[in-house]
Amino acid sequence: MRAYGIDSPDTAPVLRDCPVPVAGDGEILVRIGACGLNFADLLMIKGEYQDTPKPPFTLGMEVAGRVEATGAGVTDFIAGDRVAVFGGQGGLAEFGVFAANRAVRLPEAMSYEEAAAFQIAYGTSHVALDHKAQLRAGETLLVLGAAGGVGLTAVEIGKVMGAKVIACARGAEKLEVAKAAGADHVIDAKSEDIREICRALGGLDVVYDPVGGDQFKAAFRACKPEARLLAIGFASGDIPQIPANHLLVKNLSVLGLYWGGYLAFRPEVITNSLTQLLAWYEAGRIKPHISHSLPLEQAAEGLELLRSRKSTGKVVITMGDIG
Repeated sequence: MRAYGIDSPDTAPVLRDCPVPVAGDGEILVRIGACGLNFADLLMIKGEYQDTPKPPFTLGMEVAGRVEATGAGVTDFIAGDRVAVFGGQGGLAEFGVFAANRAVRLPEAMSYEEAAAFQIAYGTSHVALDHKAQLRAGETLLVLGAAGGVGLTAVEIGKVMGAKVIACARGAEKLEVAKAAGADHVIDAKSEDIREICRALGGLDVVYDPVGGDQFKAAFRACKPEARLLAIGFASGDIPQIPANHLLVKNLSVLGLYWGGYLAFRPEVITNSLTQLLAWYEAGRIKPHISHSLPLEQAAEGLELLRSRKSTGKVVITMGDIG
């Protein structure tokens, strides 16, 4: 089979041929139809992600495909089942072996491409807004990086949960994407004052921030008392330093979220969240936005779209028709 990954430290990823893996105890062998790309893949290439595997390893954190075989002890799946899996690695390949307890069965209407674009982006935003921030109907939510992989899902989910959503992104094209996802107001991060516009709109109850840097600082200063700020990531490369005295004076809360971390200590948070999200998908209330779908041999081009911020929503890599 073909797989795209890192062979040794400090080397660029390559597409190479390797043996098809065999499912062990508690594992499933998946013929992969599609793999969603994430900013974390770029960090893994540089060895900067908190869960970077030791080389050699195959990139690709989330996949969708068809079960080909099951290992000993697997009772929830059989060959032929259509599944999505958050494996953390191993997705940019034609086959992959994953823990069966990380797989979910797909709705019949959901394509492999949609499923590969679903778990991390929607899961991150739903756990952040519902479980962590406890967003309430009628509250005002600011989403930074609102046209990106996770940001766009935060706009959608915020609207489903009844919030007034302000979407912040760079450039008219990305703002149109955020509007189409349901944003009530938009801010161009390239040319407009985030703080002043948010204050003019009555201030912020919740801030969803996968960007960091100056945008976080501007949003921080537009918060109402008892606002909650969600630290999702730092795509700007600038990790903001938070003045604790301001937290005290305005009774603010800053909440960190690492979605994958829940698998280690409270997996039911992710399971319950995905159950709700799939129900919303089947009801037509949310729909993955995929700006680029590329074949495996163009995986490097897909990653460059993320690096250069030329994509909106998700970039997905496909492995061909798997039935």
